[in-house]
Amino acid sequence: MLEKHNRKLYYLYMDIRVLKYFLAVAREGSITKAANVLHVTQPTLSRQLQDLEKELKHKLFVRGQHSVSLTEEGHILRQRAEEIVDMVEKTKNEFLSTKDIIKGTVYIGSGESDAISLITNIVKTVQTEYKEIKFDFLSGNADDLCEKLDKGLLDFAILIEPVNISKYDYITLPKKDRWGIIMKKNCSLTKKENIKFEDLKNLPLIVSSQLLKKTSVNDIFFKWFKGNLKNLNIVATYNLFYNAGLMVNSGIGYALILDKLANTASSSNLTFKPLSPKLESNLNIVWKKSQLFSPSAKVFLEKLKERFQK
Repeated sequence: MLEKHNRKLYYLYMDIRVLKYFLAVAREGSITKAANVLHVTQPTLSRQLQDLEKELKHKLFVRGQHSVSLTEEGHILRQRAEEIVDMVEKTKNEFLSTKDIIKGTVYIGSGESDAISLITNIVKTVQTEYKEIKFDFLSGNADDLCEKLDKGLLDFAILIEPVNISKYDYITLPKKDRWGIIMKKNCSLTKKENIKFEDLKNLPLIVSSQLLKKTSVNDIFFKWFKGNLKNLNIVATYNLFYNAGLMVNSGIGYALILDKLANTASSSNLTFKPLSPKLESNLNIVWKKSQLFSPSAKVFLEKLKERFQK
């Protein structure tokens, strides 16, 4: 029985290793370069990839004279392989802690917000007390983060409203983000203290793609924008605020964005003006209901509750 169990573990290890080989080749775009990175011979790597293609019954690479590229099936496998390898690494980390030493990695997904500093302060507290606990932060929009959280690739996600969090346990952070418009400093609107709906009617606007989805959780935005954002002149959308700042700087339009995310220093070409009436968003740190946490993630959650659930 033990021999059979060990054989299963061996084949599991071999499969994960081959997936790592596949990802290295996909990343490097060359079998030769990937072999050098992996410290294996090129014939060994080529044979492993050919065996993988035979097992899956699909061609994964288009092989050129000096490079390789992924087929459609290869792109599908790349996404799945990244998730599998990440999950394996995360699972291994969950078993690193002992009775006396808590160690491992806490995986946190986050949108962009100045209020994230509340979380980084908790991270600092945890690492001061537990030297062996590490943190892995992943930036993304709400849809991406929720998908990874649901698949178990993240322990926690920090979500900016509007977003539906009803299926999660969560803590609402004691800080709100204010919405406004970023624009070039030479725009006539910079003379205003704040921006009203009437000011936006004929402007080329850049907005978050998430806000265009009419759902019950973003009714507050639709009310502020008189019923429908799509009635305005929306010329571009974004999923990360940093990209919105780049578009404004290029003269594409005016971006609806949270305060303190775009560079509006004296050396910048951009400035921020808040919306009036005030439009704000809560931030929630969420996790799956009935989640079984690793010891390191459990420590982080305890610190969160100590700080924000008094």
